[in-house]
Amino acid sequence: MSEAGHKFLAKLGKKRLRPGGKRATDWLIAEGGFSKEKRILEVACNRGTTAIELAQRFGCKITAVDMDGQALEVAKKSAATAGVGHLIRFERANAMKLPYEDASFDIVINEAMLTMQADQAKKKCVMEYLRVLKPGGLLLTHDVLLKEARESVRQELSQAIHVNVGPLTQDGWEQVMIESGYRDVKVLTGEMTLMKLSGMIYDEGWLGTLRICINACKKENRKQFLTMYKMFAKNKQKLGFIAMASYKSSNR
Repeated sequence: MSEAGHKFLAKLGKKRLRPGGKRATDWLIAEGGFSKEKRILEVACNRGTTAIELAQRFGCKITAVDMDGQALEVAKKSAATAGVGHLIRFERANAMKLPYEDASFDIVINEAMLTMQADQAKKKCVMEYLRVLKPGGLLLTHDVLLKEARESVRQELSQAIHVNVGPLTQDGWEQVMIESGYRDVKVLTGEMTLMKLSGMIYDEGWLGTLRICINACKKENRKQFLTMYKMFAKNKQKLGFIAMASYKSSNR
């Protein structure tokens, strides 16, 4: 039975599971102005790669949430191994109903999750992030960009990764943020590098990429890997990534 695309790639050994890879995440981190004084929430932290990097680089305390209990267990072990387990609190929580007080966080970071939500659910999520952000707080997001508003591309992507996804155009993503109450939205867009060889080498290194390729060639993995690879290659001119830095008004 085929797995959800991100879980399948993680099984192969891929650590960077975001559409724009390390380049987009690094841009978000640069925009965030992270420091140990700021309170951080990461929603859909998955296996904790970004949270661990933030804790290592800036010494900030992070609350990291996900709905996948298995991914959270992996994240906890990885954080402990990296020596930052004391800085990150991993919790199971629903993005649409976060168990935190209003105005609790300076920064909310959410990568590659909104793409998997229906359009109204996207707004519900980012409005919930707005609620828990402090006045003047910052939302950092990273998602799949639809370069052409074609339903067929959405359907192909959903079928290939076995998750019902809803990527938007740049105008569509910006509209979600503005209509949900954010201001001063800053955007970076670029090519999808998730399964591109040069992108994998940049994100995972030569040895990591070799490990992924060896695992992908195994009989039990080959069919799903090729299906995903061919879909992304076919639609490389139609799909990309979008990273956004969106501010909450200082008056709210």
